Amino acid sequence: MYRVWNFLTNYSLLLIFGAVTALIWANVDPHSYHEIVHLKLWEDAPIGSLHDGHRTLTLHYLINDVLMAFFFAIAAKEVWEAIILKNGSLRGKKAATPLFATAGGMLGPIAVYLGMAFFIWPDTYTDVQNGWAIPTATDIAFSYLVGRLVFGAGHPAVRFLLLLAIADDAAGLIILAIFYPSGDLAPQWLLLSLGAAIAVFVLANWLPRYLDRGNQDRPVSTWMRAKVGFWPYLIAGAASWYGFQEAGIHPALGLLPIVPTIPHADRAFGIFSEAEQYLTDLLNHIEHALKHPVEVILFFFGLLNAGVEFSSISEPTWLVLGGLLIGKPVGILIFGILGAHVLRLGLPRGMRTIDLLVIGCVAAIGFTVSLFVASVAFPGGAVQDAAKMGALFSFAAAIISVIAGKVCRVSKQEL
Repeated sequence: MYRVWNFLTNYSLLLIFGAVTALIWANVDPHSYHEIVHLKLWEDAPIGSLHDGHRTLTLHYLINDVLMAFFFAIAAKEVWEAIILKNGSLRGKKAATPLFATAGGMLGPIAVYLGMAFFIWPDTYTDVQNGWAIPTATDIAFSYLVGRLVFGAGHPAVRFLLLLAIADDAAGLIILAIFYPSGDLAPQWLLLSLGAAIAVFVLANWLPRYLDRGNQDRPVSTWMRAKVGFWPYLIAGAASWYGFQEAGIHPALGLLPIVPTIPHADRAFGIFSEAEQYLTDLLNHIEHALKHPVEVILFFFGLLNAGVEFSSISEPTWLVLGGLLIGKPVGILIFGILGAHVLRLGLPRGMRTIDLLVIGCVAAIGFTVSLFVASVAFPGGAVQDAAKMGALFSFAAAIISVIAGKVCRVSKQEL
């Protein structure tokens, strides 16, 4: 069925190690830590942070803006398969109530974050308001692990949580693209990304299949897979990434237009599914090839983004925590009830309405994506550090989820 531990070891344990190392380092010797984070690798580079009319490639930019594109490509792959493939988890009526709950799981945190900022700390409202999207995130891997601990692997609420988390990731990618540009917008550069996606789809995907029509041996497609492989998509991905950078949209999302162009399986088995390791389509092959590189990338992401001093805890910390720990559960509960009962879309068999509240508590673990959004929502400094601390402290949602499960009398169901 599902092997969450494999996913955690592949993508999350090194991330945690990097984050813990960064916390210790930043609190023991903050000067040397920040020197490494902002280490300049290339002055007057074609890629990098834009300032004074030229770009500088720093270690932080290399990790956050260039290499993290592969992490978001893997997330986009899961979302794409969930939407487009037969038996995809976000297709049909079965996804309707989780999608409503996802909307609540995003609007609730935004309302709490901005509400707390406006009514409790009005003097700092203008300084912190841009961080409204930080508590909308849900860390799929850790939330799924905690969900299994609270509900048991066989409980329908775990499947509900997984659908919600995937939809949350999809919405998060859209928010990053629209509301957090990396510079002055120049949308004409998106034509480069669009052109790269269309060109690679036609030349490397559609044309070989067209030439093989009526021939079960598929010689052209086989030759393309054996001799050319992923290279056309890598080249198109580089062009698309550059288009995003020049367009002023966060370049870490630059590979997203290329993911749908890659030949994929005929059906989805679901994220964490052991069956996916046996699929031989190019999309899954690329994901498997990226597994270990992304593991290392996430270590450096944690190392370069989680290094905040404990003295930086301030209003943004509590705003992010309030949005996650209060806004998520309340929003998911209200919108879940709206979808399930008011609109009569229903809940999965064996799942109670009160389980929505517990799911909301589990989904309040923001961590990875919350850290990323905090790094783009605020410039480096005290506000960003305080917001990142809130993302790190969101692990408290795991303890709250276990308590909520006991209080709500969740009956664990194992496979």
